[in-house]
Amino acid sequence: MFEKLFKLKKNNTTVKTEITAGITTFMTMAYILAVNPSILGESGMDATAVLLATCIASFMGTLLMSLLANLPFALSAGMGLNAFFTYTVVQGFGYDWRVALLAVFVEGIIFIVLSLTNIREAIFNAIPLTLKNAVSVGIGLFIAFIGLQNAGVSVGNSSTLVTITSFTDDFRTQGICALLALIGVLITSVLYIKKVKGSILIGILATWLMGIICELTGAYEPDAAAGFYSLLPEFKMTDFSKLSETVGQCFKADLDGVGVFNFIVIVCSFLFVDLFDTLGTLIGVSAKADMLDKDGKLEKIKPALMADALATTAGAVLGTSTTTTFVESSAGVAEGGRTGLTSLTTAVLFLVSMFFAPIFTAIPSFATAPALIVVGFLMFSNITQLKLTEDNYAKAIPAYLCIIAMPLLYSISEGISIGIISYVVLNLICNKGKDIKPLMYVLAVLFVLKYIFL
Repeated sequence: MFEKLFKLKKNNTTVKTEITAGITTFMTMAYILAVNPSILGESGMDATAVLLATCIASFMGTLLMSLLANLPFALSAGMGLNAFFTYTVVQGFGYDWRVALLAVFVEGIIFIVLSLTNIREAIFNAIPLTLKNAVSVGIGLFIAFIGLQNAGVSVGNSSTLVTITSFTDDFRTQGICALLALIGVLITSVLYIKKVKGSILIGILATWLMGIICELTGAYEPDAAAGFYSLLPEFKMTDFSKLSETVGQCFKADLDGVGVFNFIVIVCSFLFVDLFDTLGTLIGVSAKADMLDKDGKLEKIKPALMADALATTAGAVLGTSTTTTFVESSAGVAEGGRTGLTSLTTAVLFLVSMFFAPIFTAIPSFATAPALIVVGFLMFSNITQLKLTEDNYAKAIPAYLCIIAMPLLYSISEGISIGIISYVVLNLICNKGKDIKPLMYVLAVLFVLKYIFL
């Protein structure tokens, strides 16, 4: 059955490999079950309702990705977009969370239309292969940086913006977590180098187990006020009745006092970030999985984008912020995931997590950090595909700017926008625009307008 549905032999994979990859992807994404309710909860939404909405929207989106596109990509509530939802739209602009949900719903409808009209596919195909490889490399650095932050190894600093943590200060909380994460990186790396199947998943579980041992022996002390919770999973059921507090609430939004122009700006902001975050993830992970053809095109791009659009719309109705393709899908790809069986496995786990969410949310961020750091290296290895020679500088410099912008500006979409603008300008001046597709000019202008008006 799996062979007929997912064409495993054609994609040179097996059921065992795909299921392991799907579990790995879920484990690296499981943090969203704790983070998204926390962030959206600050907007006034019920945290349990958001948790359930996130689980269901993730299940639906990832299942659609599996069945429509047969690709190993998973979807859930996008980080960054949920922060924009709460801290900008609700707390910053002072609008009700129902207004923000309506904006996400409208964005999803627009995406469905764009996907049906091939516009999103055309944008994907217009981006040159050099920039597509650069996106993969940039995402590698980006998720490695996220991993270092999640581990508590990289921390904020007033003078240098970021610095390494002090392992001795607060050793029983942040210090021990950072240390365990680094040990986890070494464990995962050794297993991967020795070609142990499921090495990334084993690394996550091993790091979590070390944390549990440290808690039981007193080396790690939970401090909820500081964000360090018990690493021991709780075995309790979720209150499903809470979901009624968010389902359909986007249609009850009161737009009085918001204004048409302000609402359009909010929708466009969600739209712009989601569009290029999704395209960037699809480009980067597909490039690493060697799924792009010689022209840099992804065969199943249209159904993949449709799955993303439908998931965003459904998520808004359920009661969660924009549902988008997750960069953590690269962890499953690194484990060998190549078909929709990987995403089907992840989808099922999201569905199961509704019933046992407290267990999954017990997975600490420092335990998944080693997976992100190692996968970041694997995606960074695509830098060998870039031709960094003097006769190719007009293409290589935009690729470089794209790469460094993603981690330093903390945004996949910003990296793409800077890469596209610089690519058009440099190749127009230096090569008379001979390698620029017409749509690239349109994208460059739109990105410039975004910086001016949004």
